[in-house]
Amino acid sequence: MATAPPQQPQTEFVKAISRLDATALVVGSMIGSGIFIVSAEILREVHAPGLLLVVWAVSGIVTLMGALTYGELAAMFPHAGGQYVYLREGISPLFGYLYGWTLFVVIQTGTIAAVAVAFARFTAVFWPGLTPDVFLGSTLHFPKPIGDIAVGLSPQRVLAVVSVAILTWINLRGVRTAAIIQTTLTAVKTGALALLILLGLTIGRHPEALSANFGSNFWATGGVAVGLGAVGAAMVGSLFSMDAWNNVGFAGSELKHPERDLPIAMGAGVLIVTVLYLLANVAYLSVLPAPAIATAPQDRVATAALEAILGAPGLKLMAAAIMISTFGCNNGLILSGARVYYAMAKDDLFFKSAGVLHPRYKTPAVALVVQAVWTSLLCLSGTYTQLLNFVIFAALVFYGLTAVGLFTLRAKRPMAERPVRAPGYPWLPAVYVLATAAIAADLLTQDATRTYSVLGLVLVVIGVPVYFAWRAMVRQRS
Repeated sequence: MATAPPQQPQTEFVKAISRLDATALVVGSMIGSGIFIVSAEILREVHAPGLLLVVWAVSGIVTLMGALTYGELAAMFPHAGGQYVYLREGISPLFGYLYGWTLFVVIQTGTIAAVAVAFARFTAVFWPGLTPDVFLGSTLHFPKPIGDIAVGLSPQRVLAVVSVAILTWINLRGVRTAAIIQTTLTAVKTGALALLILLGLTIGRHPEALSANFGSNFWATGGVAVGLGAVGAAMVGSLFSMDAWNNVGFAGSELKHPERDLPIAMGAGVLIVTVLYLLANVAYLSVLPAPAIATAPQDRVATAALEAILGAPGLKLMAAAIMISTFGCNNGLILSGARVYYAMAKDDLFFKSAGVLHPRYKTPAVALVVQAVWTSLLCLSGTYTQLLNFVIFAALVFYGLTAVGLFTLRAKRPMAERPVRAPGYPWLPAVYVLATAAIAADLLTQDATRTYSVLGLVLVVIGVPVYFAWRAMVRQRS
């Protein structure tokens, strides 16, 4: 009797992510720490409550335009790697590599590190011994606006690294487990944010705050001149809080129906988060006077607001919700980021072992571990604000370039199958390209953000010789 041939090991991703999971991945990756923190920094920049809301509204509109533009690309290339693939196919392999390189060096890993530091910061509400004080390390001196940075170990940074390690281990165990955790935590933290909004707009409304913020002072900047450039620079925090909406595309190979579900998840997820963020800021302004928001302890605006509503229990309740939020956010970021390095490895542009799936769990195990190691090193800087400043300029550059790739693909492949088309083409994608270019240019010209933006640009440019050196090494090896 003939024997059946031995089964070959599965070398493909498991298609385990539903449309609901995908939307939860978008929402969960976006709602992390930013909405609970950065309003303090934004208000210190723009001074007026009205301008605070303008910054958040403009950031939301720009992000929504990006999500609508990316829908066509996501449906065309529903593969692991997402934006890396869009740039590779839309412009050139070099631009795809530069995105993957920058994603690994600072965009994805820097975001994970910043959110992990925020997780530890809010955990300190329950355990005050988790201080940011460095007990092992040294201080590095940089010119302004970076200033001195203490690099080394502190209780908060140790916890941040531990949280990255735990989430990496969870993601190593399989995408089904990670997706269930992501969807569950997204539901919890979205509910917590909605509760904060409800309380802030109802029982938490404070007459003094309402009079100060929504009366004659709504546009008042306290005599400080605030131009369009300063408003643009203030968008660093809000854009960072809106970032990672594209991460769902990185895991395109693991969606059950990616051509249909990716565009819907991106558009719906961004719209949900934009509305929640605007309402959250209205709630903050309904509870706290603008100066109290700008000077919230360690910029923890959300905990200050809930403490004002419910007293001491509110502080701990909100801190617990934000811990869940940041933990869930990083779960999504860790899950999706590793898929880009996997796709790069498949193109011989990253460590070859990163392009191999775990034989049992079908996850990019090496890519996950390498990502965790570099992220942990970034955590040792412990600087939330500096990390997000590095992240956002580079992210904006590639968002705009990817949208340009949509135009080139329409020209190069006019007959290609497009399950979804970008609405408002060519006007909406064109406005998005111009908006991202204008904000990026503004960040290069403003004193508060110029240094970070230039360094971000340098990191991107360094990727060019690395790309050609890597290609030469691969050719020599083969």
